[in-house]
Amino acid sequence: MAAHLLSAPSLKSNPAKTPSLSWRPSLPSSFAPLPLPRRAAARSVVVLAVDAKPTVLVAEKLGAAGLDLLKTFANVDCSYDLTQEELCTKISLCDALIVRSGTKVSREVFESSGGRLKVVGRAGVGIDNVDLSAATEHGCLVVNAPTANTVAAAEHGIALLTAMARNVAQADASVKAGKWQRNKYVGVSLVGKTLAIMGFGKVGSEVARRAKGLGMHVVAHDPYAPADRAHAIGVDLVSFEEAISTADFISLHMPLTPATSKILNDESFAKMKKGVRIVNVARGGVIDEDALVRALDAGTVAQAALDVFTEEPPAKDSKLILHENVTATPHLGASTTEAQEGVAIEIAEAVVGALKGELAATAVNAPMVPAEVLSELAPFVVVAEKLGRLAVQLVAGGSGVKSVKVTYASARAPDDLDTRLLRAMIIKGLIEPISSAFVNLVNADFTAKQRGLRITEERILLDGSPENPLEYIQVQIANVESKFASAISETGEVKVEGRVKDGKPHLTRVGSFNVDVSLEGSLILCRQVDQPGMIGKVGSILGSENVNVSFMSVGRIAPRKHAVMAIGVDEEPEKETLKKIGDIPAIEEFVFLKL
Repeated sequence: MAAHLLSAPSLKSNPAKTPSLSWRPSLPSSFAPLPLPRRAAARSVVVLAVDAKPTVLVAEKLGAAGLDLLKTFANVDCSYDLTQEELCTKISLCDALIVRSGTKVSREVFESSGGRLKVVGRAGVGIDNVDLSAATEHGCLVVNAPTANTVAAAEHGIALLTAMARNVAQADASVKAGKWQRNKYVGVSLVGKTLAIMGFGKVGSEVARRAKGLGMHVVAHDPYAPADRAHAIGVDLVSFEEAISTADFISLHMPLTPATSKILNDESFAKMKKGVRIVNVARGGVIDEDALVRALDAGTVAQAALDVFTEEPPAKDSKLILHENVTATPHLGASTTEAQEGVAIEIAEAVVGALKGELAATAVNAPMVPAEVLSELAPFVVVAEKLGRLAVQLVAGGSGVKSVKVTYASARAPDDLDTRLLRAMIIKGLIEPISSAFVNLVNADFTAKQRGLRITEERILLDGSPENPLEYIQVQIANVESKFASAISETGEVKVEGRVKDGKPHLTRVGSFNVDVSLEGSLILCRQVDQPGMIGKVGSILGSENVNVSFMSVGRIAPRKHAVMAIGVDEEPEKETLKKIGDIPAIEEFVFLKL
């Protein structure tokens, strides 16, 4: 399967792209690729560029500051309250989609996009309304806004906690109905009570800080939370059973996943203290709502304060909503003026950055890498993609690429070097030049697996300072023939090696030959007999044809023996120009490679 899908009788090269999630406009038929005549070295494709902005569909209301930011870069279509059918119809004309929690971005939406949709932005934290598997398979990045509404959600949780404890909503309704029922609405104190926080992420930890200020004893359950962070706030991490069985109040802050769906159910309610009170500002689906009604009726749960529901808005005759011991708000967790503006800006910045090809720190279906690591690895990401692109173009037509070995040389310990980004970009470089697939950070591993391409990684630990994350990256393709025989190493693989010099990607090795050429524009590789005047002869031919040489390097085995000349060029030479280079008697083979 791999040999068939990755075979390339003749190679084509895609237009240059940024090394991650770049936006590519859909071209009308009049801008179709123009094939050039065949030549021995390679076959290239020229695509005429058009000056067009990407289109961003905003399907739910977004703050003005976020919209203004989007409009500086893209055409913005604000279409609210779309049905699924209407969304599927519009999405094929959009490069990005921004939603809140009310729009379901299903597999059908991704399929209807026809591959154009590159980014889905969720204006908020949760992403349970987006089909992440479908997004990944279709190469669509999903980003969220995880920080801007953290404080607002925590404050709303505390507001519900205190309002529930003192029956504020019920007493307010009673007074407005002309009643004065002081004895009926006697509340409970928070001081000294145990609050169990289920999900100790950003919002959960902020709720904990505020609850500690109210004099509550706080415990938390979260299998992924670091104990030192909890202890720094004065919170004890406990098991799920201990949390729900010892708590006077339970506050939910967990995402909705298969593992957390209806995690509070008849069985868990039975383990709780009689008279427990529950707050939910996370996701409605984490509570079995029918079971909660039963627990409220039985008195096991004294009260519940809910901001989220399994179905939003809930049915008007919902027993849960109408229950006298339930305080309900219409998903107001992030609804402060400050949070709305912050979320709008945060998601707009993430979407615009992704469309520009920048690596997103808030991506939820791609390797989660801190922003400082992204910044540090950025130049090596470029090297990784270019090496993959070079290596696969060196494979002779008909050779099936099945096994690729990537070697990282670094002075850093293995656990201090995250190579997931680099691997993804190498896969992108390997597959795109010989496939119609659009490969990016999101779907790289999935696409490689789908094509039967096996990627192995090896690390070489070097002596020296670990100041730089990497010394060099090496890509080897085994069991293939090469259209440029000198690219075959001593052990029989197509081998290329690169590193970062002065912040720019450089090719430093081809096969057994050391070279040093900037990986910009395109590249001509020539194997020649090492003799005086060769650089001048090749340079003169290129100059006479108005092809600008950006870089030139010669690597040789020994003086007057064989050498490999690597020439960086800004423009693609004409077929006749390349033929003139090939006709120089001392040149034994050459290949043109588009980066």
